Formats: sequence, structure tokens, C-alpha cells
Amino acid sequence: MLKSIDLLSAAIEAGWDRQIAWLQRLVRFPSLRGNEQECQNWLAEEFAQRGWQVDRYSLADVDLTRIGGAAPTIGIDPARSLQVVATIPHGNAGARSNGRSLILQGHVDVVPTGPESMWSDPPFSGVVRDGWLLGRGAQDMKAGISALVFALDAMKAAGLALSAPIYLQAVTEEESTGNGALSTLARGYTADACLIPEPSANTITRAQTGAIWFRLKIRSKPIHVESMRSATNAVFSAIALVEGLQALTQEFNAAARTHPLFKDVANPVKFNPGMIRGGDWPSSTPSWCDIDCRMGVLPGTEVEQVRRSIVETVATVARTDPLLAEHPPEIEWTGFLADAAVLEPGSQAEAMLAEAHRAVFGTGMTARLSTAVNDTRYYARQGGMPALCYGPAGEGLHGVDERVNLANLKQTTLVIAAFIATWCGAAPRSPAR
Repeated sequence: MLKSIDLLSAAIEAGWDRQIAWLQRLVRFPSLRGNEQECQNWLAEEFAQRGWQVDRYSLADVDLTRIGGAAPTIGIDPARSLQVVATIPHGNAGARSNGRSLILQGHVDVVPTGPESMWSDPPFSGVVRDGWLLGRGAQDMKAGISALVFALDAMKAAGLALSAPIYLQAVTEEESTGNGALSTLARGYTADACLIPEPSANTITRAQTGAIWFRLKIRSKPIHVESMRSATNAVFSAIALVEGLQALTQEFNAAARTHPLFKDVANPVKFNPGMIRGGDWPSSTPSWCDIDCRMGVLPGTEVEQVRRSIVETVATVARTDPLLAEHPPEIEWTGFLADAAVLEPGSQAEAMLAEAHRAVFGTGMTARLSTAVNDTRYYARQGGMPALCYGPAGEGLHGVDERVNLANLKQTTLVIAAFIATWCGAAPRSPAR
């Protein structure tokens, strides 16, 4: 690797303006959930133009039930949720024979922008200013996708050939179910390791919590506000449910103080009532209220165990609330049923990534504990491979003025290129005969 890193660095530098322009184009696709098709079709064309074999399919084309971990896909048409996998050519008589196969994966779906008036520039503008590229998805995680693509371009420009296959995957549903990543495994793609360049600020994710999405649904009968009692307001009753779930979260976090990994992380289990809708008129008591929630899951705790706790808590609150006692609330599981995951230390893949990181940054690669989810969990749990989450630095994740640091992105691209060269056994390409 150290012999090739100067060649790779020069190739990345030569292609840097193209990488920025390419990332700007990628960010300008408003690839919100259910609206990723145009972005995915463009990526498929980009991959094909590079001579890579492209497999473009939808979630409707795979049977997710044949592999554990699928989540409910609600609110989108699976036939319109496109996934793209490119197989990178390999094979070279002069290449090392001990190359290992690799999955490189990134997601194109992005979260909503929130009020656009709060952004300093339009959220899908891809504006470059003062060394940063701004836009929804710039940090999470289209910059990472650009690092994968241009790391591979740099290897070709540097005259290096692979001795093992690479599967470059652009998936959807990372922000809501994880079914895009899971579909690649159901489709039959597997490898000796996986790398996902989520924006980790060049740390390696040692462990991640899981997540559960659910909707609390309250239904009763509306009346005029003049006759309002506490037992007739669905919003008040929804607040009671939220308070009950907050108390449950406090119990989870109290238990986490002795967790082998997360004991030093303050309140690692996150509960978030993220969306609320209810009522029809200011002078009518709300007869209905829906709250969409997210609950975290610690490593060592199964999703089903946390689901049971949620059900029991909702039932307990309902028994003490006059409206809910008469009109029991419903729970609808609306997305993530994601288990937590741990990257066990000591894998050769992690050691090689750490070596590449040190060669570029001059420091050791540190580990982080994440209280959010990422797709590596599927490649580790269902795929049985070392799954590395390591990517560039940025700001504004899921917030306004999301942006990625371009100088850091260039360094991250080099780290990834050096890691690929070592892991996949790259060597100078044999001359044509």
C-alpha cells in the first residue's frame, strides 16, 4: 500500500475537480424517500460508462423474507425503490493472488429538508463555499459515495488492477428501514468484507444501537370545545403516552450504566416522538392523534424484547387515561426494526483500514460508539462479514445547512483507495498483449 499511495494521491488530486462537480450533481437530485429513481438511474449510467457491470433492480424484485431482518415498507411502492449494484472487473496476471472480495456501499436516500427558509442556500443546490459543499445529503452520505467512486477511478488512473471482485452498491431505505441494504444480500451479493463511508469523521464505528419505528394511533369522538373534558382530547392522551415512553427510556438508560460498551455514554437509548398530527378544528376537541416515534435498542437486547416493553408501557398508560381506557390506542410498526450491532475488534479488514488511515492522517484510527443506526449491521449480522463504517467529516447531519468538508473528503478518498488496494490485492496492471 505504501508503495502505491503516492500514485493514488496524485490520481485523486488530478481528478479532484471532477469529483467535486460529480458530487454537486449527485447532491442536486432531491432523492427523498420514494423519489430516488432519477438519482439511481443516473448512478447506473455513471457506473456503466466506467465499464462496470450494472445490476439495477427494485425491492419488489427480491424476497426479503428469505433472510432475516426485514422491516415494514410502508408509505412507498417497493417497485419504485431502485437499487444499483456495479461489479468492478478484476483479474490480472501480475496482481497478488491473495486479494479478497469487498462490498462498497452507500445510500442515496435523504431525510426531509425541514423549512427551506432556514437554509442559507437552497438545500439541493450543492453550493461550494469556503472549502465546504452544502446540501441535503452532502454529508449523509453522498460525499461518501463520491469517495468510493473516485477511489476506484484513482486506482485505474494509477495503473492498478484488482485481483478480487468489488461490488459497489447504491441503495435506498437506509434512513427508514434498511431494506435496501438487506436486499443486496437477498440478491446474492456477498464478500469477504464491507466498507460503508457514512460520515464518521474518520473514526471507525465500534458499535451502534438499533432502532424501532412505530406510530401511536388514538381515535375517539369529536365534540365542541365547550363540552371538553380531559377524557375527550386525543392530544392530551397522546402526551400521556409520550410521557410513559419517556419513563421507559429512563429505565433503559439506567440499565445502560452497566453496559459493557455504552456505560460511559450518557443516555445512549434515544426516544424521539418525531412527528405529530391530530385534530381537525381549533374549536373541536381532537378526536384523533398520530405520533410517529423512534426508540433505540442497545447491543445485547433484541428488538422483540424492546417491542414488548413498548406494548406493555402503552397498555399501562391506557389503563389510567380515561380516553384511552375507553378507546385503546393502536401501535403500528412503520419502519426500522433494526438490531444493534458490534464490530468486534481484531479483524484483518479493520487493521488494513487503520493502516491506510495512519498513512494518510499520520495518527491512529479511533473508534466511536454510535447511538444511531447504519447499514453495516446487515452485512455483519446477516452477511457474516467484517463491516466497517468509516467516512468523511461534515456538519449539520439531519439539520439545516448540512455540509461536507472538501479537504477532509479528499483525504478520506485516499484512505479508501489505499484500503481497497491492500485488501483486494491491487498491483500494476499487466500490459496489453
